[in-house]
Order: sequence, then structure tokens, then C-alpha cells
Amino acid sequence: ALRASGHLRVDRGSASAVTQFAEAAEALRTARSPIVVYPEGRISHDPGLWPERGKTGAARLALTAGVPVVPISQWGAHEAVYWGTETVRGAADLVPLARSGLTSPLRRPTFRVHFGEPVDLSPYGAGRPGDAVKAHAAIMRAITAGLVPLRRDEPDRPRFHDPTRPTDGHSPWRP
Repeated sequence: ALRASGHLRVDRGSASAVTQFAEAAEALRTARSPIVVYPEGRISHDPGLWPERGKTGAARLALTAGVPVVPISQWGAHEAVYWGTETVRGAADLVPLARSGLTSPLRRPTFRVHFGEPVDLSPYGAGRPGDAVKAHAAIMRAITAGLVPLRRDEPDRPRFHDPTRPTDGHSPWRP
């Protein structure tokens, strides 16, 4: 399903990662429509659900391809379907997802989305040491800035509690 929908796979740490990265950068450069990349790397483990530390891959792709990055912040998806588990090992791991997804219409979660202005990556270069880290930080600051007004009534912790979500992390992007 992911391949059929145009998913670009990059397996970090694999022998084919360099080739896959180059293919993904070329796809970004020639794409006629936007491509979604999640720079956080995973769903937040922060108790307040602020963005994860993230990785530099999205920034490196944007710098290499020379494409703009439009930060998109969203709030409310955590109310629709439980987090569940990091790794699905069997059908039992899908039960919380299915149960919460089926009861979600009764809870009527509200999704909020903010599309920010493109992040200015012009000060950074694809090949300059440290620039991917700086570009990543600029992207994450923009995502967080867009998230703040979306969760104005829940600045510290979300009202909705998901009993399956781990809270063993700390977000460096928390305002």
C-alpha cells in the first residue's frame, strides 16, 4: 500500500541508504505535488506530547533537493486512535488501536492543523558541516510555533489520556 501510494523508503543504517537517499532527493526535486516527511522520527513519548527530538533527514533531503519546507503542525490525532505499541508482534497489539478507532466517533475528537510559512533554509548548505542540524532545528522550531496556538487550552498536558502511550521521553522543543 505504501509503495502504491508513492512512499519513498529510506532505511537508515542499511547498505542501500545512500542510494535510497539520492533517489528520495531526486523525487523531491522533480515532484509535481507536495511530499510529506515527519522529521520527528516517531510519535512523541513526551508526557505533554510536544514534538520529539527528531532527526536531520528531512532537513538534509530539503537541502540536497533545494526544495522548500512548509511546517505543518497538528493536534488532536492522539484522541482518535490510541498509540498502542512500538512494535506489532501479534493481533493482540492491534486491539487497543481497533477499539479506540471504533469508539472515536462517539468521543468526537477535534483535529486542528496549522500550515506555516516556508522555513527559510537559505543560510544553510547541503554539504556544509553542521548545517543539516541547524536546518533541522529551524524546521522543528517552526513546527512547535505552529503547535502552540493549536493547543492553547492544553499547554502542559493533553486533556485526553491514552493509557497505552509511553511517557518516558522529553521534548527539547517544548516552549
